[in-house]
Amino acid sequence: MKFNLTDEELDEIHDIQEDVEDKSKIIDDIVYDIISPYCKDLDNYVYFIKDCLKDGENPPTDEELDDFNLNLATYIYFAGGVCEQLGIRDDIAKAVYKEMYHTARASQDKGTVADKDSLAELASQEQYIVSASYTRAYKTLKSKIESAQELLTSIKKTLSHRMQETELTRMGGSGK
Repeated sequence: MKFNLTDEELDEIHDIQEDVEDKSKIIDDIVYDIISPYCKDLDNYVYFIKDCLKDGENPPTDEELDDFNLNLATYIYFAGGVCEQLGIRDDIAKAVYKEMYHTARASQDKGTVADKDSLAELASQEQYIVSASYTRAYKTLKSKIESAQELLTSIKKTLSHRMQETELTRMGGSGK
């Protein structure tokens, strides 16, 4: 690999990088539009918990942790259901892309196999973008659910630890 790049080569690399960023923004926006309605409540609740945890001098009370526990579990439940709906849409988007690709490929009468493949890929580019967007949306929502489950596990551990401390204090206090 060549590491001594000319200014022209560096400019070309930066142009390619900008192009990738611009095209990624399109998919990022599509993914956001897809998952936003599905995970808005979960996101808002996780941000709410985050805000509650910011005040280090006033940690959440046991009652607040109980609320976090119940509410977060509820939001995870509903997000899990819509995650599966996104999985279905992902499957359909892939099928639509493949159908368009194969239709475009079959309509090519002349040219090499590589030429036909290239033209079919070009003809089905929009369907590919939609398919890729649904795949990313599904994976993003699934990741958010997994992270929320880890947060829920942490909340449960904190509650359990506090209950043990309370029990130990109560037992130690009654023996005096």
